[in-house]
Amino acid sequence: MYIQWGYNVEAYTKSNIHFIMSNGNDFVLHNAKAKHKPDFEGIYQRPLDISIPQYNYRLGFYLNEKHTTSLELNFDHIKYVVTDGQTVRVTGKINGKQVEGDSVLDPERFLHLEHTDGGNLLHLNYVKQHTVLMNKARTRPLVNTIWKAGAGINIPRTDFTYKGDRLNNKFHIAGYNISAEAGARYYFGKKWFLEGTGKTGFVKYLNALVNTTHEVGNRVRHSFGYIEGILLIGYDISFKQR
Repeated sequence: MYIQWGYNVEAYTKSNIHFIMSNGNDFVLHNAKAKHKPDFEGIYQRPLDISIPQYNYRLGFYLNEKHTTSLELNFDHIKYVVTDGQTVRVTGKINGKQVEGDSVLDPERFLHLEHTDGGNLLHLNYVKQHTVLMNKARTRPLVNTIWKAGAGINIPRTDFTYKGDRLNNKFHIAGYNISAEAGARYYFGKKWFLEGTGKTGFVKYLNALVNTTHEVGNRVRHSFGYIEGILLIGYDISFKQR
């Protein structure tokens, strides 16, 4: 088997975000833009808290002796932040009235939404590797190409502000995701390796919680595509008896 830890960066497509609120408000933000929040400064500001930046971990199980095929439990701690100050088209019902027009996203006057604790994509990958370069003694791989495909669930903790009223919610299963990934591994030791990959996928949130302090039962639904760059360090674990 193998274990990995690393960090990531993302870019997201625009999203139609549907809010269903307990006060009767039911509206959609159309083509809302969002960005990531890498927080890499946390690596040197609080080096013992390695989970501040957008991080990844992997737990893989090889399915053959040559280690060319594996199944991998894959967790991506992504951060998705709807951009404040943008103007979006809003349709639906707010305060008992039908609305259709443009509005500026502002946390105090309207709303702010982010999955920053985080978007949290948990999925199972099927992984294939191909050795393109051996070490000088030709006893082990030096460079492998790698590709992955997988699907799984989203476990977000959503931070929502509505007209200045903010609450960071609880973790829960809120949807699903699918993805494909490709890149390379470089073995700088017999067991240790670096892995760099590019990833793309689709994320669907069906019931992300957006409770405010005074109102419960609110939900948000939306979906988006993404591209992700990932860099990890890994270690191969062998259970062979010598």
